[in-house]
Amino acid sequence: MNKLMNGEIPLNFKVNPYNRIQWHDDVEDPVTGEIIEEGTPFMSEYANNFEWGIFNAYRFLNEMYRQLERMRVQMELDGRVPGNSGTFADTLDGSTNKIMLDKAKTDIIEAVAIGTTTLKVASITGFSTFTQVTIYDDEHSEDVVITEIGTGTIKVQALKNAYKKGAKVARSNVQIDTVNAEMGVGDWRTYNVELVEVV
Repeated sequence: MNKLMNGEIPLNFKVNPYNRIQWHDDVEDPVTGEIIEEGTPFMSEYANNFEWGIFNAYRFLNEMYRQLERMRVQMELDGRVPGNSGTFADTLDGSTNKIMLDKAKTDIIEAVAIGTTTLKVASITGFSTFTQVTIYDDEHSEDVVITEIGTGTIKVQALKNAYKKGAKVARSNVQIDTVNAEMGVGDWRTYNVELVEVV
């Protein structure tokens, strides 16, 4: 029974990976009703083969649909902008296609007031001058341009709002939902921290 499906399979198979079970009925003596030959027993391995076969078939169909959707978008864009090969499109399915979401993000380590231009941050990795960032906490949000990057600091245009310690500085504040293939608005998050004394 080692050929029966018992889990997910790779999607790059060359031959049909599903092994069909040949079922047989019991053979009975028509006169006495005695079972001459037993049919195929129903076992959990067989049932799991059905379930995993159906599951993997749908996985393959979903993957095929994603690839077709990507090709469709590329073909439409190629017609509008010849030669771009879909460079300006992202089907939001988790696969990259020449473009990638800039996920650079850091925390402001000191509260800032309205009009502040220098932000003390936890990290400057991923940020560069003359690029736009979103600054936000649980009350305010605004987009500003980085004017200078220092050691542990990011200089921006004068802030229109005050922000708390722990506010975010991010190149992008969107959350990509690969299940529904859509972008959602990011949010301010809070965490509960429990301190445990180690003896």
